[in-house]
Amino acid sequence: MTAPERKLRLGRSASTTDPGRKRRQNEDAFVARPPIFAIADGMGGARAGEIASELAAGALKDANMDGGGAELVKRLVQEANRRVHERAASDPSTSGMGTTMTIALIEPSGELTFGHVGDSRAYMLRDGRLEQLTDDHSLVAELVRRGELSARDAEVHPQRSVITRALGTDPDVDVDTFTWQPEDGDVYLICSDGLSDMVAGDAIEEILRQNRDDLDAAARALVKAANRSGGDDNITAVLFEMVEGDPAPVEADERTREFTMPQPEEDDADTLHPEGDAVVAAPLANDTMVVPVADIQAAVAQERRPVESHDREAGLGRRLLALLVIVVLIAIIVVLVWQGLAR
Repeated sequence: MTAPERKLRLGRSASTTDPGRKRRQNEDAFVARPPIFAIADGMGGARAGEIASELAAGALKDANMDGGGAELVKRLVQEANRRVHERAASDPSTSGMGTTMTIALIEPSGELTFGHVGDSRAYMLRDGRLEQLTDDHSLVAELVRRGELSARDAEVHPQRSVITRALGTDPDVDVDTFTWQPEDGDVYLICSDGLSDMVAGDAIEEILRQNRDDLDAAARALVKAANRSGGDDNITAVLFEMVEGDPAPVEADERTREFTMPQPEEDDADTLHPEGDAVVAAPLANDTMVVPVADIQAAVAQERRPVESHDREAGLGRRLLALLVIVVLIAIIVVLVWQGLAR
């Protein structure tokens, strides 16, 4: 007589977020409210990205959780999209804002349903091996899928922050969903691109393996690794494990953002910020942009970059040239004055 199959349940979980080294605001938000775990990475000028991600996270907290599966996940993401889009349309100060969103829903059956828009990722660690579960909705990911860019080149491509899909930019959004069958001992990571852009997949795998029995330590180690690699963006990591056994009581982590700057650990004290306690100033606008997939083909065919960075680089070049001319003129004046005095 075979033993009945045991359903998997949620085990331990951990969540953390950090502004990184170069951003003034933290525009990431997360939800850790079982059976929902989610990440939202906002974008937009001034504080609009922070507003977008907060609105999206709030939609999940307020949601009616009747039903399940892909239909529920799509409904949750569409509601988040509606809130962000309506606010952007009604408030000129937030016009054009948007956010990514990646959701993991733990079903009563023990299966997982994922929903995904943008380039925030979901990973799984199984038997010590890391696997990326979601496909980025980004320019470089699209070029890789079309065979026009290698995966290695995509990791360092200057336009890797250009995304092709986001919440809030249109009244409706196309949501990727899929169901996943977990196994006992799986660890799942949902993270913003502030982690995945700064820490390679094999390094994430090693950190999770080393801290497999302490997910809080794993989350802190991931943030630390991203900051050590430069901390160019906000960093958020949400971790949870699936295990066999009877359900255990779980306290929901209802935070969505850390508003205080974290204190550096002892071995990072001399590197976290180059000016001691000063926060390194960041640009007002998040450098993430949304470019529809339909525009990518035309952009590639015309051999132009579909972003504003070219104009910014050209402006910087003109300013550097003007500065160089001024320096040369000053040098000439100094030489003439010195020659006059010498006579």
